[in-house]
Amino acid sequence: MLYLARLSKEGRRTLIEFPDCPGCQTFAEPEEDVSEVARDALEGWLEAHLEDGEAPPEPGRRRARPGTQQLAVRIDPALAVRLQIRWARQRAGLSQGQLAKRVGVTRQQISLIEAKGGNLTLSTLERIAKALNSEVDVDLVAAS
Repeated sequence: MLYLARLSKEGRRTLIEFPDCPGCQTFAEPEEDVSEVARDALEGWLEAHLEDGEAPPEPGRRRARPGTQQLAVRIDPALAVRLQIRWARQRAGLSQGQLAKRVGVTRQQISLIEAKGGNLTLSTLERIAKALNSEVDVDLVAAS
């Protein structure tokens, strides 16, 4: 899962902002890897929202504005799965308890899976997907 970051120079530092994630921004010092700093900030912002019970915004399909430097930031796959479960559950209009009942687990287990990853196995993920009228699709992509 990719989010786009907008980069700009602020003196010697690089300002990193995520238009899809209001308030998510950070600075990279000249000696730091901008990609790593961006990923750390984004993942921390997304994790905080999940742990607070919120559904962070989904990444948009934004195009670069002329004269703007952008960076595609890939988030951790485990975090991406947790986000996708939360978004799918909310699109389906289900509470955690309702989804838990469909999957055959407790509400606390769904809460843990969404907020912290819990003990999510592929078979549990497949059961959750089925309960949400979805399918699991796994892709291995070349490292960039």
